[in-house]
Amino acid sequence: MITLKGSMESLCIRVPKKAGENTRLRLIELGAVDKNLKIRPVGEELLIPVVRRIEGFGDIGKDDFEEIIKEPSIPDILGYSPAFEQVGDIAVIDRHEKDAQRIADILVRQKNIKTVVQAETSVGGEFRTRSLSVLAGEKRTETIYRENGCRYLLDIARVYFTPRLSTERMRIADQVKDGEKVVDMFAGVGPFSTLIAKKCPSARVIAIDKNRAATRYLKKNVELNKVRNVEIREGDAMEEIKGISGADHVIMNLPHTGLEFLGGALGIIKKGGVIHFYAIAHEDDLFEGILTKLEEIARRLNMQIIPLDKRVVRPYAPYQHNICIDFRVI
Repeated sequence: MITLKGSMESLCIRVPKKAGENTRLRLIELGAVDKNLKIRPVGEELLIPVVRRIEGFGDIGKDDFEEIIKEPSIPDILGYSPAFEQVGDIAVIDRHEKDAQRIADILVRQKNIKTVVQAETSVGGEFRTRSLSVLAGEKRTETIYRENGCRYLLDIARVYFTPRLSTERMRIADQVKDGEKVVDMFAGVGPFSTLIAKKCPSARVIAIDKNRAATRYLKKNVELNKVRNVEIREGDAMEEIKGISGADHVIMNLPHTGLEFLGGALGIIKKGGVIHFYAIAHEDDLFEGILTKLEEIARRLNMQIIPLDKRVVRPYAPYQHNICIDFRVI
């Protein structure tokens, strides 16, 4: 919980409101946002206070901002930072946390947390789900999660979802233009597909997933966000892409086994189209090994790929990272 006190002058970045959330998230990743000051709207713009001068995000200036007084944080109370993530109003404690019940009792007292669960298993199985046990609060695993101006209804025990890809989802959505065709081969509850459809109402988005629970929530999320340009297909991606051609973008967010589906993706992409390929890689070889495999598969199909961007999306496990390679197909 926070309260506000007097104002103070700070360096700030001035951006249009429509670009505010994306800019804020990117600045947070760079450790540039001054979290002790409140972001201030001015007309159709936002002033984001920053701790240092940083170029490439908007006009830099100085202005007055309200200071924020923060209540003691969870690390302040516990004496250390527990491993958990928050999805909507549900906190998910890491399965390796030994003092989970004490952490849960503290978390559930937070205003924006109604349920606290602990993961009993790691993510696994065909649908990449995990077993959860409720430790405190309301006994449920369904919630509404808000991100990038969209709302997503989901059950964290029945579908795979991580809030840690928020910036990545916006990055991909920013590359899509109105009128383009996008195929989301492993759509889940639709965080890529729904955002793209909302940003580009004239785009055609085809969202595919094999998990019946995921596609059920995907349909609800399309309605919840009032988008009408998403076609939902339930089933194995290699079967459901049959009949598709000329895709401008193909999203392949299946990081453990995506290579098995690359031939199918190459079969539906247009000449000059872009595939966004996610994988898990060891820190000693983040990109080159996977890129070599991508090139080999493309070569067997008489195609060539041109890497456009290679990036670490997030840490995944000790010495391993979730990465993305964007490449154009010719």
